[in-house]
Amino acid sequence: MHGTMGLRGLLCVCLASLLALQAMPAQGSPTRSPKGGKKRPALDTAVDGVVIRSLKVNCKVTSRFAHCVITSQVVNNADEAKEVAFDVEIPRTAFISDFAITAGENAFLGDIKDKVTAWKQYRKAAISGENAGLVRASGRTMEQFAIQVTIGPRSKATFRLTYEEVLKRKLMQYDIVIKVKPKQLVQHFEIDVDIFEPRGISKLDAQASFLRKELAAQLIKKSFSGKEGHVLFRPTVGQQQSCPTCSTTLLNGDFKVTYDVNRDKACDLLVADNHFAHFFAPQNLTNLNKNVVFVIDISSSMEGQKVKQTKEALLKILGDLRPGDYFDLVLFGSAVQSWRGSLVQASAANLDAARNFVRHFSLAGSTNLNGGLLQGIEILNKAHGSLPELSNHASILIMLTDGEPTEGVTDRAQILKNVRDAIRGKFPLYNLGFGHDVDLKFLEVMSLENNGRVQRIYEDHDATQQLQGFYEQVANPLLRDVELQYPGDAVSALTQHHHKQYYEGSEIIVAGRIADHKLSSFKADVQAYGEGQEFKTTCLVDEEEMKKLLRERGHMLENHVERLWAYLTIQELLAKRMKLEGAEKANVSAKALKMSLAYQFVTPLTSMTIRGMADQDGLEPLIDKPLDAASLLSAVHSCPSAFVLLASQPSPTRPSSEVQQLPNQVTGVDTDPHFLIHVPQKEDTLCFNINEEPGVVLSLVQDPDTGFSVNGQLIGNEARSPGKHEGTYFGRLGIANPATDFQLEVTPQNITLNPGSGGPIFSWRDQASLRQNEVVVTINRKRNLVVSVEDGGTFEVVLHRVWKGSAIRQDFLGFYVLDSHRMSARTHGLLGQFFHPFDYKVFDLHPGSDPTKTDATMVVKKRRLTVTRGLQKDYSKDPRHGAEVTCWFIHNNGDGLIDGVHTDYIVPDIF
Repeated sequence: MHGTMGLRGLLCVCLASLLALQAMPAQGSPTRSPKGGKKRPALDTAVDGVVIRSLKVNCKVTSRFAHCVITSQVVNNADEAKEVAFDVEIPRTAFISDFAITAGENAFLGDIKDKVTAWKQYRKAAISGENAGLVRASGRTMEQFAIQVTIGPRSKATFRLTYEEVLKRKLMQYDIVIKVKPKQLVQHFEIDVDIFEPRGISKLDAQASFLRKELAAQLIKKSFSGKEGHVLFRPTVGQQQSCPTCSTTLLNGDFKVTYDVNRDKACDLLVADNHFAHFFAPQNLTNLNKNVVFVIDISSSMEGQKVKQTKEALLKILGDLRPGDYFDLVLFGSAVQSWRGSLVQASAANLDAARNFVRHFSLAGSTNLNGGLLQGIEILNKAHGSLPELSNHASILIMLTDGEPTEGVTDRAQILKNVRDAIRGKFPLYNLGFGHDVDLKFLEVMSLENNGRVQRIYEDHDATQQLQGFYEQVANPLLRDVELQYPGDAVSALTQHHHKQYYEGSEIIVAGRIADHKLSSFKADVQAYGEGQEFKTTCLVDEEEMKKLLRERGHMLENHVERLWAYLTIQELLAKRMKLEGAEKANVSAKALKMSLAYQFVTPLTSMTIRGMADQDGLEPLIDKPLDAASLLSAVHSCPSAFVLLASQPSPTRPSSEVQQLPNQVTGVDTDPHFLIHVPQKEDTLCFNINEEPGVVLSLVQDPDTGFSVNGQLIGNEARSPGKHEGTYFGRLGIANPATDFQLEVTPQNITLNPGSGGPIFSWRDQASLRQNEVVVTINRKRNLVVSVEDGGTFEVVLHRVWKGSAIRQDFLGFYVLDSHRMSARTHGLLGQFFHPFDYKVFDLHPGSDPTKTDATMVVKKRRLTVTRGLQKDYSKDPRHGAEVTCWFIHNNGDGLIDGVHTDYIVPDIF
């Protein structure tokens, strides 16, 4: 790679929780003057000759819209090229809008295009053996963005990443969280947050989890006055040190800015350049009494910490109910039971009885999710009909489950319809998915269809606090049936303006376009129902105030209001498309795509490539946002349709522990294709070839008891001589486990999970571990991958790259069986039929037609065969060189050894 830098590989972007920032490696030598006037020697901040000269996070917030830029300059002071990484975490709810790398006089800029075009280019490149990086999810609420580049000796590179989002008010404040993790000392480190709120700032605070209170008070500068607030954190190199004599950094954790705005006026309308934003969060309202039903999964999978933490949270939540609230509890396992079967008032006696019920309920059976939900809905509906005084309360249904429906109605589409028809838009449904075995997308669609939302509760020590934290957000409804109305002839392209309930500490934001010359007639009418009375207010635009704001903030205000509207619109369209199918979904997707491109956001429908920059295989890096961020996790737990990169990946320079622990000899197929059948009870190996045409698909493993299968498609040399048989090799493998909807397509270019449903694509340059339910896939960069099936087998796919001058013109794959003892006795296929013990005898050894080889007679499966002693290679432990294996070769496509004839194993496709 020529020039001052060349892309060595785009690492995957992971999604974590909050906003994180990492840049590595770095060096520097700032000085400081101690008391007494003598200068201490400059502290060397270099790591392996590389310095982070600067690392800055600059966030400008205008009326809840945050525009953040992370900039890092890295210097290579060494006399040789060095690989460096820019590694940051950003909120999962944010959209990347720009990325650039500058090296010397060269600038490499991001280019956002529709995902279909970008992925067509990626797949085209990948099929020819090239590579691109992908974005991945990890953690609870973040995305991790990481890219590695090589910079030349005595040169520097500057990275700049921009992302944007609308801040959401929770529990009476807005949070800006930056995860700080530079991994080494930085010469110039800075976090600068500038806030402009037209209504005025009522409070502002900043904290750093990695600083003691006294040190934080000294180093974090924060101030606010009127409309403006400012936070600055700029530690010197010495202040970054983990101890006075250490060269390591203490910057490792969350930097959190919190603020809120004045609420002295009911109206908060912002208008700029034909767009408006309406912020609705009225104060001094009386809490509505609520009707709340908790629907709790008590299936056996909740055993252990999950049920313990659920009970702890329920007991705390019951203690927070007010005397005017009404409630009930519904439990569902195989059967459905309710505590009372109707709403009861939250009196002291009822609460004591409910606590006793919670403490003593036990787990039972499967997951009748449909039955539990319908029972909870019926309790609320019955109360609305029979107790008129309760119809003015705010009704809420909260369901917690840790699994998928397995009892009663299990068809997801039918469950969605049943719940929709039962609720009929009367109250919100909030779904809490506990752990990693839930179908979160299914729960999310259900919540969205019923005016609620979904939240994952992570299996962790703080699960009780997570449950309580969610409840606190909906514990205090202030208004119900909130309608925000605007003149039909004056506005267009409105975001959501009807909300079932408004909760204390939250905020409703509506944005839209104002038609030309209609500002004078623009207004907002708000109508809702509060405790004992109807709530009404009308908001008008203060044009003089708007002009004043424009003078103060200028183009930034205009730009931010429009982009706030675009951000909200895209987010709502993406949520809406989850509930649709067919033409309706395509139409909504097209609208979201058009806006994503117009405003240059990286969304689930767009991707960013970096022009003029390529890795050693010639492919531009790809910045991509996962389609279903909510389902992607960083932990190694089973989660349906959730594929994750582990936080701690095996080193790319050595095989994983699974590969290191391979048995001495294994059964497999490799090269032309040579089948190796290891027979441990004989301490011997049998081998045979299959001669078939390119394109033929062969069944390698088929377990009829579980449906697990492995099929392989043959490829041939690109330049074949007509009429002459030439070698064929496996160029495409399909591994399927229907019980868990798992499919893996492997080629020498790509590894694709669930290709039929648009699953993620990895390249052989990725280093990753993935898990879906009972299947774990470990990709070892440029070497092999290992597939482990719980209560099944363990298999290895070896990558073979050809070299110049090789007789083989195409890359190909090898396939090996590392462990098969848990496969059923009925397992079949060219390899599978040999997973369980079988017997044979070899005798009458004599010279063969080739005097260098020994022939013999073999009796196997009641047949007498002539076999030849020969050598094959096993590449399971050393994919590059292989190990020689002595074996008895069965001629004529394994005739007599395999059941039937080899053509019996030809199948239509790899799945």
